[in-house]
Amino acid sequence: MPGRTARGGRAAAATSPTATNTVSRKRATQAAGRNNSPSAEVPDEGADTTLRRAVCTIFSDAQKSSVGHKKLMTSLRKIQEACWYEPISYKKGKQIEDFDAGDFDSEVVRCVLRILPVRKSEPVGDRVVRFLGTYLSVAAQKDNEIATLDDPDVTSVSETPTGRLASTILGTLLPLLSSKDKTIRFRATQITSHMVNKLNMLDDSLFHKLRLALLKRMHDKETPVRVQAIYGLGRLAQEVVDDNEDQDESDSDDNVGAGVLTKLLLVLQHDPAAEVRRNLLTSLPLIKEVLPYLLERARDADGSTRRALYARLLPTLGDFRHLSLTHREKLLRWGLRDRDENVRKATARLFRERWIEDCAALPAAQAIEQEEAEGEEQPETKATDTAAAPSLDALLELIERIDVINSGGEGGIAQVAMKEFWEGRPDYVDYVSFPDTFWEDLSPELAFVARTFNEYCRSSGKEDGYDGPRMLDGMIEDKLPEVTKFGFLLEREFAKLIEMVQLAATGEDEEAEEDCVQREFVVEQMLHMALTFDYSDEVGRRKMFGLMREALANPELPEETTRLAVEVLRLVCGENLRGEREFCGVVVEVLAEVHDCIMDDEDETEEPSSSVDDSFHSATEVIEDEDAPAKKAAKKLSPEDAEREEQKAIRAIVVNMKCLHIALCVLQNVQCDLNDNVHLVSLLNTLVVPAVRSTEAPIRERGLCCLGLCCLLSKTLAEENIELFLHCLAKGHPALQTIALQIIGDVLVTHPSLLADLPPPLDTTTLTTTTTTPDLLQENLLRKQVQKALSKSLKSPFPTVQSTAATTLAKTMLTSLITSPDLLKQLVLGFFDPETADNAQFRQSLAYFLPVYCHSRAENAGRMAGIAPGVMGKLAVMREAMMDEAEADEGGDAGGEGVGGVVGLGVAGGMLVEWTDPRKGFGFRAGEGGAKGGAEGWGETHCLLADAVLERLVTSQVGREERKGLVGMLGKLFLPAGGCGGERLKGVLELVTEAKETEVAPDAAGTKVLKKLYEDLIKMVRDVAMAERGVGAEETVVESTGMTVLPGAEATEVGTEVEEDEDEEVTQMQRTMRDTTIGAPDAEGTRVQVEVDSELLSEEDETDV
Repeated sequence: MPGRTARGGRAAAATSPTATNTVSRKRATQAAGRNNSPSAEVPDEGADTTLRRAVCTIFSDAQKSSVGHKKLMTSLRKIQEACWYEPISYKKGKQIEDFDAGDFDSEVVRCVLRILPVRKSEPVGDRVVRFLGTYLSVAAQKDNEIATLDDPDVTSVSETPTGRLASTILGTLLPLLSSKDKTIRFRATQITSHMVNKLNMLDDSLFHKLRLALLKRMHDKETPVRVQAIYGLGRLAQEVVDDNEDQDESDSDDNVGAGVLTKLLLVLQHDPAAEVRRNLLTSLPLIKEVLPYLLERARDADGSTRRALYARLLPTLGDFRHLSLTHREKLLRWGLRDRDENVRKATARLFRERWIEDCAALPAAQAIEQEEAEGEEQPETKATDTAAAPSLDALLELIERIDVINSGGEGGIAQVAMKEFWEGRPDYVDYVSFPDTFWEDLSPELAFVARTFNEYCRSSGKEDGYDGPRMLDGMIEDKLPEVTKFGFLLEREFAKLIEMVQLAATGEDEEAEEDCVQREFVVEQMLHMALTFDYSDEVGRRKMFGLMREALANPELPEETTRLAVEVLRLVCGENLRGEREFCGVVVEVLAEVHDCIMDDEDETEEPSSSVDDSFHSATEVIEDEDAPAKKAAKKLSPEDAEREEQKAIRAIVVNMKCLHIALCVLQNVQCDLNDNVHLVSLLNTLVVPAVRSTEAPIRERGLCCLGLCCLLSKTLAEENIELFLHCLAKGHPALQTIALQIIGDVLVTHPSLLADLPPPLDTTTLTTTTTTPDLLQENLLRKQVQKALSKSLKSPFPTVQSTAATTLAKTMLTSLITSPDLLKQLVLGFFDPETADNAQFRQSLAYFLPVYCHSRAENAGRMAGIAPGVMGKLAVMREAMMDEAEADEGGDAGGEGVGGVVGLGVAGGMLVEWTDPRKGFGFRAGEGGAKGGAEGWGETHCLLADAVLERLVTSQVGREERKGLVGMLGKLFLPAGGCGGERLKGVLELVTEAKETEVAPDAAGTKVLKKLYEDLIKMVRDVAMAERGVGAEETVVESTGMTVLPGAEATEVGTEVEEDEDEEVTQMQRTMRDTTIGAPDAEGTRVQVEVDSELLSEEDETDV
């Protein structure tokens, strides 16, 4: 019985030697000194007892290591039982002290209080907390075992030793949860939350008090305190959820508990600390209402939180088939395309190890029954150490569960997922086979397995991590059919597809449309496989050649399948010039067959003579006589004739759209000169040009795309039609403008000479040309037109046009075709403009372009430095206008860093400084003065920025906010040694001197920035002067004294022991700098302004530049 056990434990406590206690106290004192914890005066706690020494010894040993905790728990339990239960007998001659349960609880609480001042960084505190929580859990189980000895049917015990001890500890810690000391708040919250998670039962009144106290700590300013608070609240929320499931109606207390869960979800979404969100992710109950909030963390800003979701939460969530299809697809897409490699690896492991095991362990029929069952709990699938044997049915179900038809297309996430699957499961790579029965009735899942297996085996190997027993190349030869056999299989699938397309067109079968989509997907997967085959076998090549030609001639073939068939045909014809000509000739023949096939039905209803004038352009080119309106007015059509004419017009549009699509695919797969291929010239004249002239918008748009591709193949054609594209950009509807912008960008990048300056004209008197020099080149007027059109497009109210214009301009500026500072300034302002905040594509394009543009060339960074002050001035004006509007609307203070969506000037200035930072430039090498690039080297980029910023500060009327932003930019500059020339440094030094004297700095911090910059420039100017003296610049050297005299200075004293003070040299430099300033130094605006400030130009003038 417990009494006898307690007797032994109490005797052991009574006979413990005093020397051991002395050593323990000494060690505890040394450990406390190492903790550096805040010291406090220890109050009088009464006389020392054997019970106190025994309990303190146990807690002292518990903080040293976690290895002996189990033994220490046994000793502490014996002491507790001895104090709680009545002893049965005593040994004769033994006098021991008698302690009750209150004494034991007081001693444990006394030790717990000693933990509170221990800082978070000290592991001893965490060890004692874990020891205490584990002990309370184990002791509570033993109390229940003792209670069930007398009455096995008992379900609850009124009071137990452990329950009383826990209540005493929690009651003592509750007031300390709101302590002013952050360390005490942290430890008190940590102990409380740990006990709440370890105990199974709590007193009702204590439960509510704990909930309210932890709710307050959930909003503590210290992140560690919030982490511990939500750790405890997660368990309390779970208890409320369990109680509500057992009750039909929830009372007010349950509503409070539901409110706890709601607040925890808000913290999960909005807490700024990633540690809090990550801890809460694993603490919340896994219920239907909470699950969407947990899955949201797949887009968390913190990589560790995202990794915790994929690596810790989702594997323990249970069968993934209980998730909706949308959630499955999003989790895969977000995880496999995450920027963090660890998140991508965790997602791939989840897909190939957990999800496939769910499908292998539970058949699909049973999973469907469980999904349809209502009111049942979701079964939790426990991870096993051994994986199930490879199963094709499980793999097919896994692919079906991720909706392969929608996610398995080009660039879909299913392809990435299967690539990771094959890489991580070599057992499936070796298991999968493709016998004749595999191809008999191809489903979308089967076709996708074959395609991804083929792509993996052809693109991967031992270097990619494959460690299977067989070579991948050998698997392709053994498992996949040869080209000839594959051609017959593909021919059968083509026939099924055409049959389904025709059946779906009649509308008789409701499921025909869905079957048509599946057949189309199967054919597409097989065509993707055909693009990877080797066609050196002539028999297989001829089979695939005839099959592709026959398929393209079928007008009912879907567009995506047509594109893939054209690509396969191009591959089959060969990559050389002869194969390209054969390919173009075959496609022209196919176009004629498609046209004739579609128009056959129309020809049957018309007179024989009416088909003579039909051609590719008959439906698009509107050719009317002058008296045509009169004829139409005179002729009245019957309803039957009007319907026939309408059907004729629709069929004409269909035939031309089909032919134009084939032509578009052909032009995307050829590289020869357009004028050297007679088939392409014929295609251009008979199909593309009439389509561009069409009055039907779809035909005109597709014809314009084809014309743009033709211009890529011929520079002459591009020169002739660039005006047409500019006209479409100016007068067309948004879709046509977007196409025109794309074509203009591609044409200019392909033929950069279109924007080059023109050579001087031919001299008619001598019939000779002068030597071409940069001064004699004439300005290209086309460049002005293109720049004006792009500038106008950037201001378009249509987001698609605006984003496409930004992408086109980025292409041309990255290739240095357009170097206009005004357009660059317009792009930067558009990037910061709050009106473009909703245009994500526009912002994303510029977020990539602007840093790359500046860091790729020193000239680009210098150009950005030149426009930076103007950008800051424009942003200041926009910000001020937004503040005025906000004050007028709200009638309150509208201050703040991001007023009205306008980015703060400090943030904008920091980004401009970062973009022009020479250390991030391509080719910059520290210590070498920067790698020179063109007229300006990398070392001069921030020097140029400083010159432009100071010029604006000293010559323009600048507001306080703008001055603060500009001066802040000066404090972030990096001026490498030897990167700037002496003349430029002197010019910047003059501007800094004038800025200091005119007191342009808005505050004390700005004054310090100018002073620091001034001192750095003085040092750099001195170093440059010394370097010039070392290389024999203009100087006077007095050899007898070793003294060097700067240019313009006079040596007034010569001696053998002359010492030159550093301050005198600085004073001489300042005097020299002042001599270059016009007017009195104290006056404002005393510098000569050479160029007109670009801010004074009107918006219309800027666009005309």
